[in-house]
Amino acid sequence: MFTTDLFMEDVHFRRKTHSAADVGRVAISRSLSDIAAMGGEPRFALVSLCVPEWADDRWVKTFFKALISRADSERTILAGGDLSHAAKLACDVMVCGAVPQGKALLRSGARPGDGIYVSGELGGSALGLETGTGRAWKRHVNPMPRVALGRYLRNKIGASAAIDLSDGLSLDLQRLCLASDVSAEIGDLPGFRGARPEHVLHGGEEYELLFTVPENVRVPDEFEGVRLSRIGTIRAGRPGIIEMNGSPVAALGYDHFRS
Repeated sequence: MFTTDLFMEDVHFRRKTHSAADVGRVAISRSLSDIAAMGGEPRFALVSLCVPEWADDRWVKTFFKALISRADSERTILAGGDLSHAAKLACDVMVCGAVPQGKALLRSGARPGDGIYVSGELGGSALGLETGTGRAWKRHVNPMPRVALGRYLRNKIGASAAIDLSDGLSLDLQRLCLASDVSAEIGDLPGFRGARPEHVLHGGEEYELLFTVPENVRVPDEFEGVRLSRIGTIRAGRPGIIEMNGSPVAALGYDHFRS
């Protein structure tokens, strides 16, 4: 399996607020999170970096040091890539992962009656981006891709579908529902301390896992210290429709192409 993710200056980060280490760490975590959502094991990465005039040698070295450190933590080899010059910094990280043939977790496997679960606490990254301070800011610039959890969901739990939360719960749950031709009913959500409801429901760049599990399967309350919370149930109905405590939920997560 392969995944690739662009990380762009003034779209995904700002150089005045995000350090070189922040950029390197988050850039590869995004792609590792995609592998996690499929229940895969990352093997190697290719990194292409467009370097603007403001990014000196020290910045680039710090960027790669942080990126490689995060890759090493998931036994992922930086196998190559490319360097170029550009007006703004842009980074493209491709990660190759492995999973037994036909066993990858997909977005399209959810069925009516399945429980809907999320890992961790939601809204911290959006709160951190807004405030730029405290524990929430640390959450924003140091996301932890749930690679081990993804494998656990595939191997031990038998999850029916999964997606990583990159663009907000509301939008990513809608994507899973559309792929699975189902609707969803959700209730209480595990919020990050201090996060407002809009952060929790629509905030992006969480890189937690959203997954569904057949109704007869027990899911533990946590995995390796990461909270696992049931937030709802998959329903038959118009694909992509989400209700929360009986009221419709708009998919207001981050969409690059929403006009």
